[in-house]
Amino acid sequence: MATTAVPRTAAKGGSFLIEACRPEEIFTPADLNDDQKLIGQTAEEFVAKEVLPLAAELEQHKEGLMPALLKKAGELGLLGGGVPEPYGGSGLDKISGTVLAEKLSSYASFAVSHGAHAGIGALPIVYFGTEEQKKKYLPKLATGEWLGCYCLSEPQAGSDAQNARTRAVLSPDGKQWILNGQKMWITNGGFADVYIVFAKVDGEKFSCFIVERGYPGFSVGAEEKKMGIKGSSTVPIFFENCRVPKENLLHEIGRGHIVAFNILNVGRFNLGAYCLGGAKKVLEAAAKYAKERTAFGKPIGAFGLVGAKLAEMAVRIYAVESMIYRSAGMIDAAMSAAGAAADKTQQLMKVLEEYAIESSISKIYGSEVLDFVVDEAVQIYGGYGFHEDYPVARAYRDSRINRIFEGTNEINRLLIIQMLMKRAMSGALPLLAAGAKLQEEIVAGPQFEEPSSGTWAEQERAVTGAKKTFLLAAEIPRTTRRAAGGCRRAVEHRDGSLRDGIVAAPGPEGRCAPRRSRGGCHGGCHPGLPLRRRRPRRKGSANGAGGSG
Repeated sequence: MATTAVPRTAAKGGSFLIEACRPEEIFTPADLNDDQKLIGQTAEEFVAKEVLPLAAELEQHKEGLMPALLKKAGELGLLGGGVPEPYGGSGLDKISGTVLAEKLSSYASFAVSHGAHAGIGALPIVYFGTEEQKKKYLPKLATGEWLGCYCLSEPQAGSDAQNARTRAVLSPDGKQWILNGQKMWITNGGFADVYIVFAKVDGEKFSCFIVERGYPGFSVGAEEKKMGIKGSSTVPIFFENCRVPKENLLHEIGRGHIVAFNILNVGRFNLGAYCLGGAKKVLEAAAKYAKERTAFGKPIGAFGLVGAKLAEMAVRIYAVESMIYRSAGMIDAAMSAAGAAADKTQQLMKVLEEYAIESSISKIYGSEVLDFVVDEAVQIYGGYGFHEDYPVARAYRDSRINRIFEGTNEINRLLIIQMLMKRAMSGALPLLAAGAKLQEEIVAGPQFEEPSSGTWAEQERAVTGAKKTFLLAAEIPRTTRRAAGGCRRAVEHRDGSLRDGIVAAPGPEGRCAPRRSRGGCHGGCHPGLPLRRRRPRRKGSANGAGGSG
């Protein structure tokens, strides 16, 4: 059942750093329509009635239980949200999918299993599959008849995914791919039917394949003994001359990274929504316990420090919720702005790439807020929080993985700044123009104008100041000045091309000094710029060490 989001103006990815927006342009949970609320209610009731009563058995890996629950969820339409309607799915908009993810997260192991199937397990075929592949796999994945998973990590290749050693070579008759290698940490791997597998063709070209459980040479290892999410299946996968039909190549040879990274953008955003739902449930449990547990003759929630913990948990959850639903609203607004595109699936993939920055932020902040909330909940429970008979002990263990998978938070932080700078240099995001404007403000000095008034005036000034601080910390004004002049440290350019993270403007003769420098222009090709000269190295110094060059 597709739903319709409230029409809103589409903002560029990352534009929140430099642009203000009106309240009506921001989607919040208060804007959910009846269909979206019903989706959330159905998901929440399913977990409460069908999953949570079996949590103890799931934690003990009762054979066949998790796949049975996933199949039951499929019967209710809870697995096909990302699959278009022509292929048997419900084709949910992004906001509805976000509600679904949030409400399924009461039990982390089920949420992880659901995401591995309905998200990163099925969406590679949705976005990159041929028509034949879509017709063969998507209807069964949407209903849960077949369950899926995603196989990227290897023993020696986690964050550095393109360092994978799994190989694929074409058989002598040209009809099959022969895969050899191993994958690690594969969620749903113990019971899945369809595996999205990444391997290097001829050991060089990173590519993607659809592998079925019954293919010769395919085998599954033993379940890993994990700290948390114990109810989910996590196994190694082995390929020993595994024969895969030639037509099961997904996308193009050597373009596997396009599949991997675009799907991870989706997974990261969804993970933020799962973390949001988990954090809300833990806060609910902690608040209930604080009202019931008494000490010194009164409920511990009446003590200021316990109340402060609950309040801070609520503050951070509110921030995550606002972030997640605002981003979901922007994605749906961008899809609406695209109109009736010939291929809505490909258009959605472009939109998700547009908001890759927001996806990484959602993953980072969502996972870290959940970690904060479960830690404070354990503290509120005291000794009982350390006991497995109480819910926060499991929540504490389950939470920790979120900062590791879907790209570690450290990797995602690197990606955020890399994507911001890339978009700035390409002109997709006017960061340089914002930096130039800020530079003018700094040069002009303080302005003694009457401050704006209104309900949120003080908060708006604080947000504006924070955005300017980011531009200063990122040296955007200095970058703007250098880009305008055409020179910068460690820049070599002749034709205005991109070099070392800066757009180089050519000088009067169409070129800058063809040598790297530690600052300024050495060739004097730009009038008005200081000519900098290096001091000679001191004798005996290595590479100028000890000198002042």
